[in-house]
Amino acid sequence: MKIFRAFAILAAGAIVGVLAMSASGGEQDDIARILKEFPELNADAIGPSPMEGIYEITLGSRLAYVSADANYLIQGDLYDVKTEENLTENRRMVSRLRSLDKVSESSMIIFEPEETLHTITVFTDIDCGYCRKLHREIDGYNEQGIKVRYLFFPRSGPQTASWFKAEEVWCADDRNTALTTAKAGGMIESPDCGVTPVAEHYQLGRTFGIQGTPAIVADTGELIPGYVSADELVKYLAD
Repeated sequence: MKIFRAFAILAAGAIVGVLAMSASGGEQDDIARILKEFPELNADAIGPSPMEGIYEITLGSRLAYVSADANYLIQGDLYDVKTEENLTENRRMVSRLRSLDKVSESSMIIFEPEETLHTITVFTDIDCGYCRKLHREIDGYNEQGIKVRYLFFPRSGPQTASWFKAEEVWCADDRNTALTTAKAGGMIESPDCGVTPVAEHYQLGRTFGIQGTPAIVADTGELIPGYVSADELVKYLAD
């Protein structure tokens, strides 16, 4: 199952979304069989799917499906034909929120309105043009009642200029001001403050499958790729 091995490797280090389930005897036998075939999995990462005889595998926000006999693996989105609802994406949304709930706001850079109507979590790269465009309008987001929680996602990866800039921002005395300065092209020079949350944020973004920035996670768990203006976003979130 080379495809599954790749799936597991991509999700390595992910926070497993625990499925609330009470397995029957038959389900326990099926799960034991799947675990024997795929020892990389944790039992909590396996649960029933809407399809009879098919089980859902959850690794971070990545999902796949496996047959009860562990002979077949399905990677792709599962839809309800009658409602046209994307059932896989619904599960991803739940997994994203669970993962984000485990990230302390003390490790984020937050721009908060006087009255919060919606909260978005934005994976950002200091050197990304559209991330800078979004940040130039940060007051507009706050005026619309949108709380913006930033997580670092330097697209170039570890030990690169964008990564080091993120760490410099985190180590600044005033992180909000430092982020604004850095996104405007200014230089930030901060003393070494030890371990920063940049690696944690970056790894979480990878488990979400993020490739481009900004990547916005709505308070519903929906992943919205790219820049969206404050006016457009508040209308979208209100729907």
